[in-house]
Amino acid sequence: MSLPRAQIATSDRVSQYALLAADAAIRAAGLDLEAEDRGRVGVTVGTSLGGAISQEAAYADIFCKGVSRLSPFTLVKVMYNGPAAQLGLRYGLAGPSLTYTTTCSSSAVSIGEAMRHIRHDYADVMVAGGAEALFAYVSIKAWLALQVLAPERTENLAATCRPFSRDRNGTVLGDGAAFVVLEEYERAVARGAPIYAELAGYGVCNDSSHMTQPSVEGQARAMRRALEDAKLAPEEIDYINAHGTGTQLNDLTETQAIKEVFGTRAHAIAVSSTKSMHGHLVGTAGALELVISTLAVKRQMVPPTAHLDDPDPACDLDYVPHLGRNARVRAAMSNSFAVGGTAGVLVLREMAA
Repeated sequence: MSLPRAQIATSDRVSQYALLAADAAIRAAGLDLEAEDRGRVGVTVGTSLGGAISQEAAYADIFCKGVSRLSPFTLVKVMYNGPAAQLGLRYGLAGPSLTYTTTCSSSAVSIGEAMRHIRHDYADVMVAGGAEALFAYVSIKAWLALQVLAPERTENLAATCRPFSRDRNGTVLGDGAAFVVLEEYERAVARGAPIYAELAGYGVCNDSSHMTQPSVEGQARAMRRALEDAKLAPEEIDYINAHGTGTQLNDLTETQAIKEVFGTRAHAIAVSSTKSMHGHLVGTAGALELVISTLAVKRQMVPPTAHLDDPDPACDLDYVPHLGRNARVRAAMSNSFAVGGTAGVLVLREMAA
């Protein structure tokens, strides 16, 4: 797919990421939009900062360069619903068009809410995911001020983000987008769609305890809600894609929350943080990690936690160190826990043969 010049000129990088990723999802789903009632095809997008790059560029034009008149496209580049609007414009989608911004859980919430739209018959098909383009100067400075970014590990740059390691010291940010196509099972079968897994459950809640420090109770509550929504028992989950940012507090809190929900079963579940390889994409994290979890179910293989050379004794679950493994994965959980306290958890299961 290539983007028309007019769409590039009127969109921020975050929207361009969304357009490319959504196109890949639509193609993978074999979705022929010409054959669809586009008034019944909707879009949900999660993003934490929207068009931050364009916003910063506009500030620089005004306050540094003394520009008195901005481009007329500035607003449509900056607005948080820009990616959803651009997707609707690109594909002529006239169904629900919604944007969710809950920092690190934005796209998990986006996908969970898209599932609810289908369940409640607000749409037949939902193109759902997240997009993030946060490498703007102010954004990076803000994350640095929060003291959660890992310092560069010069002796092994790839191992800078080391979730669940004894010496972990922060996360690494990333850019990008990830999308999925959701529809009812019978409808997907009727059109001969390739089916990767069933999105079975969604749990969302707020820690309501602290703006930046995670809560065991809040994370556990979201996981339990997702299991209840999926009508699955804890014993049926075989893999968890952890939020696993690589910060001291988050990884320990999530470990404790998993134990709280799964009890003795927790030690038998494969748990990994793929952020050790792709970094923390913030508003896109939940969608990307759901895609990875979907492939774990589809391929019966769990991805690893890279660079886990020296595990933290307090983080004592099966974190699949170094290399992925073939495994029986009947159902998988994907955790997304946010600055601000919004926890979003998605549960997948394999389709019956």
